[in-house]
Amino acid sequence: MTTTWTAVRVLRDGDARRCLAAVVVSGFGTSALWLASGVWVKDLTGSNALAALTLLVMWTPVLFGPPLGTLADRVRRKPLLIATNLLLAAVLPTLLTVDSAGDVWLVCAVLFVYGAAGVVQDAAEAALVAARLDPALLGDFNGLRMTAGEGMKLLAPLAGAGVYAAYGGAAVVLLDAGTFVLATALYAGLRVPERRPGTPASGWWARTAEGARRLWGHARLRPLVLAAGTTMLCAGVNGALVYAVVDGLGRPPAYAGVLAAVQGAGSVVAGLASGAGLRRLGERGFAVCGMAVTGVAVALRAVPSDAVVLLGSAAVGAGLPCVLIAAFTAVQRSTPHALLGRTAATASTLVFVPNVLGLAVGAALVGPLPHGPLLVALGAAQLVSVVQLPPRASRTAERSSSDASPA
Repeated sequence: MTTTWTAVRVLRDGDARRCLAAVVVSGFGTSALWLASGVWVKDLTGSNALAALTLLVMWTPVLFGPPLGTLADRVRRKPLLIATNLLLAAVLPTLLTVDSAGDVWLVCAVLFVYGAAGVVQDAAEAALVAARLDPALLGDFNGLRMTAGEGMKLLAPLAGAGVYAAYGGAAVVLLDAGTFVLATALYAGLRVPERRPGTPASGWWARTAEGARRLWGHARLRPLVLAAGTTMLCAGVNGALVYAVVDGLGRPPAYAGVLAAVQGAGSVVAGLASGAGLRRLGERGFAVCGMAVTGVAVALRAVPSDAVVLLGSAAVGAGLPCVLIAAFTAVQRSTPHALLGRTAATASTLVFVPNVLGLAVGAALVGPLPHGPLLVALGAAQLVSVVQLPPRASRTAERSSSDASPA
């Protein structure tokens, strides 16, 4: 009942509702294009490696999160969100000229711009929402945002694959461009009053470093962000082992889609419950629960049983968002508004780059080593990593620190 009530409070806020709607529509287009672009490149070149490269190219801008996030602190956030959505709507149609293997470079270039704009948008939205919402409701908003994003990951790839199969890559491109036009309209309707930032007293790189110093020098934020990064490293290795898990069950490769759907369903449930969980357990306690659930769940995937592996997949989906939501909500609550764009983007880099590294490590290990012992060891490492989070002094003190975010 509490979870439902606070979610309703968030959804009653027009700006929060518009931001969530923008996440839904743009997330639908992004997820559809992500799958279709790989299939498109595979059809054009016949190369699995080049098809996989499309995902890597889209992720690469996360490495440049700190300087990209600085842009979100240099200008007003609402116009920035509008501009980046219009940019993507304008750039995507250039892919309509792609019709041969020689045009793959253009696909990669557009996907790189796509990824960079996404980093800027995430930083700007984090700052905008933190300025608009009651700090006590940020966990609920972030949970609803996670639920919306995961829901789109469940539905959009199927829709994108269907549109691609029926009408080709050009149709998916136009669909995605249309979602950014709609997101632009939603952001244009925001009623957040913003003042233009003053002239900075230092250079771009000095301002970028301020976000990193804020994270590293904050006794509560640093361990939470590092714990989220460790969890995403574990998630990356776990994700790379999925086809070995499917083989161990004696199932065809397509069964990986079933596991992904079950994991997504677990994330949806966790997102809906996150606001209440954060209020009851505090940010550290909620993150610890998520890390523990993830560790046990990863180990369960070593058991050659459909029921156990499905349970483990659902639990991985439920555990991961707890850690991420705890870390990013803490960053929003405890960072001065003027620093929030670059600090949130730096946190995203520290959290999501390990996921890419984990995918690479898992891909290197899955061939020479059996996946069962690897998953058990990975789950144990995740459980041990809880020691990164120091004991809290008190839940009341943590809440007071969280809710005292400087303006």
